[in-house]
Amino acid sequence: MSFNINAVYAGDDQVELTHGLSGSRILTDLPPDNGGRGRTFSPTDLAAASVASCVLSIMAKVAERDGIKFEGAAFEIEKHMQESPRRIARLTGVITLPPGLDAKQRDKLLACVKACPVSRSLLPDIELEFSAV
Repeated sequence: MSFNINAVYAGDDQVELTHGLSGSRILTDLPPDNGGRGRTFSPTDLAAASVASCVLSIMAKVAERDGIKFEGAAFEIEKHMQESPRRIARLTGVITLPPGLDAKQRDKLLACVKACPVSRSLLPDIELEFSAV
């Protein structure tokens, strides 16, 4: 499946992204450490957010399929940049799973981390360090 995302420079270090299927819009800004004001997500913030969203979405589908209550699950992700060349060096984070899961359910949900097509699309030398509670 393919579709377009339209990106238009809006001025003042901001880019407006429009989702081709839904028309939803996101505005990005440069981060303060790269000369911007950090008023909203930066492009690399969106990369980190995409990993978290992808992992939780896959977990939710597995949970739904297996009758596991998934409400309240969360993923707090942190992006670590390197300077030369400027890029994402590492993503770390904590996945909070719903209470009451047995070991088999936890393992099944945590296996979804490796199934995320977003993280699988990143450079292999970007470190991914996630834990679960």
